[in-house]
Amino acid sequence: MQYQVSFDSPLGFLIAKSDGSSVTEISFSENDLPEQLSCEVLERCKSQLLDYFSGKIRFFDLPLKAEGTPFQQRVWAELMKIPFGETITYMELAVRLGDPKSIRAAGTANGRNPIAIIIPCHRVIGAGNKLTGYAGGIWRKKGLLELEMKYNPNKRTLF
Repeated sequence: MQYQVSFDSPLGFLIAKSDGSSVTEISFSENDLPEQLSCEVLERCKSQLLDYFSGKIRFFDLPLKAEGTPFQQRVWAELMKIPFGETITYMELAVRLGDPKSIRAAGTANGRNPIAIIIPCHRVIGAGNKLTGYAGGIWRKKGLLELEMKYNPNKRTLF
């Protein structure tokens, strides 16, 4: 069974989906969903995302199930290692994956991340600290990075 909820956030509506035991997708939407079927994991997801936006938490404690190729899985696992309030470049991501020549493939996999925010693809930026590419829109990527900078104890410039 597929569960899904939508709720308002500082960056517009978020749509969260679950198979009943894990979060399978988080995406941005311009509209709220009229009919929704929630479950316990989605209620926890919603609560943790709202706590994230208010600066109460920096880490998520949710079961995730992102569908993708083995390479995409490797990229998304690497994204999970980027600390709150920090960024890396697409080249750094490719290097961390063990192949600097995979920069385009790593960028493509980053862009296909089905679980926005929790798998922090927004923390990957272009060379020279340039904000590039984000499925939810560059303004949302900038908003997420500014939020993390606000609540980051190191107070470093992210971009």
